[in-house]
Amino acid sequence: MRTVQRAPVSGLVLLVALLTTTQVSVGLGAAGWLVGLAAGITAAVLLAVGLYRTATTRFGSANVVTLVRATLGQLVAALVAASFTGMNHHGLLVAVTAVALLLDAVDGRVARRTGSVTPLGARFDMEVDAFLILVLSVAAGPVVGWWVLAIGLARYALFAAERVWPWLRTPVPPRYWRKVVAAVQGVCLALVVAGLLPTLEAVVLLVVALALLAESFGRDVVWLVRRHPATATGLEPVPIPARLVRSTGG
Repeated sequence: MRTVQRAPVSGLVLLVALLTTTQVSVGLGAAGWLVGLAAGITAAVLLAVGLYRTATTRFGSANVVTLVRATLGQLVAALVAASFTGMNHHGLLVAVTAVALLLDAVDGRVARRTGSVTPLGARFDMEVDAFLILVLSVAAGPVVGWWVLAIGLARYALFAAERVWPWLRTPVPPRYWRKVVAAVQGVCLALVVAGLLPTLEAVVLLVVALALLAESFGRDVVWLVRRHPATATGLEPVPIPARLVRSTGG
């Protein structure tokens, strides 16, 4: 089996090792195992499909970093699930989240420096970001209210909209601000989950984060809406060079 084909399995093996270590050291429970494994298996299947469809022959060091981030995000999901059953591993959850967020600044740079920038890598990076933000939104729900799920579900709402209006899938011009906003969501949610802010300040911070997210998504949607008449007449979308696709990374 080629290295690129082993990547999804390697991620699952790493996840099981992390879940087992957590179980032995502090306990995890059935809910944690169920959510963690479900997230890991889903991610492995989607990654395998992506690798097959793009005929990827080299996984690349940047994707390895993203794979580690994905696995850490799945561990965070397991810890959040365990917290709802009364197993509070708050310190470990915050620590794992911090490492995942720090690694978010690494994979994009590694991709550019090693010349391994690919559309698949960019999509992989984006989906890992979106999943961690969703998990952190769930963790923040009991603290500030469940309205905060609007942050975590934004990416998936757009994905659902793309199924109804395919023109929303048109590649948008790369913007570094888009990556900055995604990072802000993760950092703000992590601060709230860590309990570093009083409730009122936490709510204000997340409202500002949600406003930034709405602005970023809104700008892309407006660009796509304005372009939609051109696509409707049969004109092809302006292609985005592959070397720029991951330039929005940290």
